[in-house]
Amino acid sequence: MAGFGSGLKESSGCGAGLLGWWRNEEQVDPGLRAPRGRLGPLSSLKPSNRNRKVGDQAFKSPRPYKLTHQLLCIDNLNFERKSVVGFVELTVLPTVANLHRITLNSKQCRIARICINDLEAAFSYKDPTLEVCHSESKRRDLNSFSHTYAAAVTAVDPEVGNGELCIKVPSELWEDVAQLKALKIHITFLLDQPKGGLHFVVPRVEGTMAERGAHVFSCGYQNSTRCWFPCVDSSSELCTWKLEFTVDATMVAVSNGDLVETVYSHGMRKKTFHYMLTTPTAASNISLAVGPFEILEDPHMRDVTHFCLPPLLPLLKHTTSSLHQVFEFYEDVLSCRYPYSCFKTVFVDEAYVEVAAYASMSIFSTNLLHSARIIDETPLTRRCLAQSVAQQFFGCFLARMSWSDEWVLKGISGYLYGLWVRNTFGFNEYRHWIKEELDKVVAYELKTGGVLLHPLLHGGTEKDNPAPHLHFSIKHPHTLSWEYYAIFQRKAHLVMRLIEDRIGMEFMLQVFHKLLSLAKAASAQKFHSHRWRRMLLSTSGFLKSISNVSGKNIQPSIKRWVDQSGVVKFYGTFAFNRRRNVLELEIKQDYTSPGTQKYVGPLQVTVQELDGSFSHTLQIEENSLKHDIPCHSQSRRHKKRKIPLPNGEEVDMDLSAMDADSPLLWIRIDPDMSLLRKVEFKQSDFMWQYQLLYARDVVAQQDSILALEKFPTPMSRLALTDILEQEQCFYRVRMSACFCLAKIANSMGSIWTGPPAMKSLFTRMFCCKTCPNIVKTNNFRNFQSYFLQKTMPVAMALLRDVHNLCPKEVFTFLLDLIKYNDNRKNQFSDNYYRAELIAALANSVTPAVGFPLSTGQNLNPDVQLILEEITRCLNMEKLLPSYRYTITVSCLRAIRVLQKNGHVPSDPALFKSYAEYGHFVDIRLAALEALVDYTKVDRNYEVLQWLLTMVQNDPVPYVKHKILRMLTENPPFTKNMASPLGNEALVDQLWKLMNSGTSHDWRLRCGAVDLYFTLFGLGRPSPLPLPELGISSSSKEKEAVLNPTIIPEVVNRHPTTQDEIDTDTVHDTQASSFSSA
Repeated sequence: MAGFGSGLKESSGCGAGLLGWWRNEEQVDPGLRAPRGRLGPLSSLKPSNRNRKVGDQAFKSPRPYKLTHQLLCIDNLNFERKSVVGFVELTVLPTVANLHRITLNSKQCRIARICINDLEAAFSYKDPTLEVCHSESKRRDLNSFSHTYAAAVTAVDPEVGNGELCIKVPSELWEDVAQLKALKIHITFLLDQPKGGLHFVVPRVEGTMAERGAHVFSCGYQNSTRCWFPCVDSSSELCTWKLEFTVDATMVAVSNGDLVETVYSHGMRKKTFHYMLTTPTAASNISLAVGPFEILEDPHMRDVTHFCLPPLLPLLKHTTSSLHQVFEFYEDVLSCRYPYSCFKTVFVDEAYVEVAAYASMSIFSTNLLHSARIIDETPLTRRCLAQSVAQQFFGCFLARMSWSDEWVLKGISGYLYGLWVRNTFGFNEYRHWIKEELDKVVAYELKTGGVLLHPLLHGGTEKDNPAPHLHFSIKHPHTLSWEYYAIFQRKAHLVMRLIEDRIGMEFMLQVFHKLLSLAKAASAQKFHSHRWRRMLLSTSGFLKSISNVSGKNIQPSIKRWVDQSGVVKFYGTFAFNRRRNVLELEIKQDYTSPGTQKYVGPLQVTVQELDGSFSHTLQIEENSLKHDIPCHSQSRRHKKRKIPLPNGEEVDMDLSAMDADSPLLWIRIDPDMSLLRKVEFKQSDFMWQYQLLYARDVVAQQDSILALEKFPTPMSRLALTDILEQEQCFYRVRMSACFCLAKIANSMGSIWTGPPAMKSLFTRMFCCKTCPNIVKTNNFRNFQSYFLQKTMPVAMALLRDVHNLCPKEVFTFLLDLIKYNDNRKNQFSDNYYRAELIAALANSVTPAVGFPLSTGQNLNPDVQLILEEITRCLNMEKLLPSYRYTITVSCLRAIRVLQKNGHVPSDPALFKSYAEYGHFVDIRLAALEALVDYTKVDRNYEVLQWLLTMVQNDPVPYVKHKILRMLTENPPFTKNMASPLGNEALVDQLWKLMNSGTSHDWRLRCGAVDLYFTLFGLGRPSPLPLPELGISSSSKEKEAVLNPTIIPEVVNRHPTTQDEIDTDTVHDTQASSFSSA
């Protein structure tokens, strides 16, 4: 522990590897170069009244006070009872003379006592989100629930000055308040078996808590800190922090800021960790992890420390070995030091998300750890590490001013992460990632009706109903669908990329540097807390910085992509006018469908001609459809010639397939993805083939592969085969070509000649020359060949003959690949490769003829071989488990494929056993995925109930969330479908789940809302009985009743004593239950 303490107590900056990298040193703010010293005693953090400035024009706090410092002390952390006992002390400065009520946020915590300046204070507690709708009616419509839930969240929203905990300031202190003197609020609380905010992991094995690997960590989604200690849970309320945690001597407590000291108790059975976070930080960025962690000081950066559970230290060393390169890259790009004095990474089990960034630390899933033998996990883990560091700059150090400004932080951190991807993995990987992000955003917006980044009008007022097409409110993060928020983050990054395209990367990075410089200077003003507002980033402030730095007006782009939702949908066709030597291009838009918008502005079109590639900028007007583009080449009848490409390369091209009268080789619309758009363009098959073979852009090649699926011709087959053989081609393009070639082979049917698609190529690349059916000893040093070797068998298994069966030659070949697989001399693990071979066997399965058989003796011989292989692999996994149990996961999915195709009895028992708590999470998710599919195919109500019961009772929040997502994406029925599964009991069960059963996990509640909408829609669920005829019923009984603790209208003003209910006699009864506990 001495190393851990000393490593974090250094007062100087990090080493050159962490903080010494700048792009142009002379451009760096002088304040950023100063060494980071530590403040003096905690008493020096007390603000000075005479230096306080009241009334900030840039940001008006919704609270009648300013929080300047908070102490969090946890005295007792009990793993057996899963309980926490502690207190908080908040230092607040009144900003009004009549501050008689103070509102804070607190969920789950049982408050024992509250004192203000050592005087006991009365308080009341009201949380309308515990039970959203208070009604005995049977209407159960989601429309009423969504409105009521939005009102309940607003009633405790700190962004508008509300909260669950209302404290009355003792009358003895009113004179101090009138003089705007500081108040210290001391709150003692107990947290017993929390359902959110803190997650306890206590393995069910023998031994002490340390020997069992028991640990606890903070978690949650968007302002969930209130779930584990009282605070002002607003991203805009910044303050300094002192954090103290008393734990067992065998445990380590990791939290934000610098570890000042570690003090042992007299009996050496307990120790207290003291952390100091002198950078003003919001409560939402405070975190904690306690466990028997092994500690690793980063060998490259002395102020970076890594923590993991025993005995994973060797994996931790390899996983974090490249982290210093991430810091160096970001500091070089931003010309700015890392904003905190230290950084900590903690890897925990049963993580809420794979990566969660907090001030000066990040919490990761243990599943990201890997050894040097693992290929597939390495880039994924490095991406998670890079994302967490980017969010340290924008998201933790620079916080959002309000929820409507969330897109700015997510966009900037995503943009910086994209720069890191391009620098680390190359331009092709970056372009492929951008296309994936764009495709996901476009697909979601067209499906749901649009994603709005900034739900405010230009004047700053809130729109009444910014997203009427959705079944949830987007005005608050706690009402958002998890899928919507994921797309929201992707769109924010893409929009930030469009801004960069408008002003240039140099100006973009200067804007980021300016924002960080101002925030760094503001964070150093410990006695001028009003200046901390510069650490809050708003949409208007960000746009003003862009205007000041670049001098360019990007308001039209902001209005199109930020202030309104929807994407652009283009349809393109063309004709070549030989007489005029002109390309007649017709571009139509669909702006009437949901999720679309009308675009007016420039559009880039690239035309590859015989004499080279030419870029044209078209102006899309209101009514213009056709555009004439002059061609620079004349049609020539040469069969072969050298063609100049956009990258300057000249290639010999066989032109026999093209139109002799046209000089056009291929056409691309918006090749740089400068718009959020979907393009459907029609051109001849030979043009797509030329584009695939000769375009030196991975996006162009992927577009070609997608288009060639509609042209099952020998020329398409030849083009795809050539791509597979080109080693210089990007490996992801070659992987996509495998599946496209399989589809083309199936469409060609009897026209296909020769061996099955890809078999001869795989044999030539990876098999022995003397015996083509025996694969060579594995050698995965060439990663591109490795990924292609994994993909080709999976694609080959999709081949079908004229009888719609997998060719016997292919099936035998797949079995031989598994039989002769030899990894003894390979320095890398082959677990992912073997898992893909099992997936290939599953892909070869076709529907059975007749009824499913119940005995193994009557099975189809091929199915018998598949089952034997699956059984062997599952047994081997128990003896020698693979990394992340990838083989078991693949086997479970293969068994489900056999069940669906009628080869084995459809029985959920096997999947239920693998889905139980105690198995590795990937195994559980694979089993649950099979059970969800079983529920849909077999319409089994008992399994559906079993899944919903697991959502209520499973100890892992991530698993519960995934069950709801699986049921939503693959529902047993939908609102427009009659199903025996949809009954009144199911409606009541889901209603209770989202109404009151998930009140402490915003993500889980919103997931239940999504499932309810998918199954029953917005209105009254059809399974509910109709009201009896002839009985007059009140209209109030037909609607969900608003929770009586919700304030119907949020009045944005400071409370007075005349407005409030007297809480002298409302001293919460939780105090008695606390003392009895």
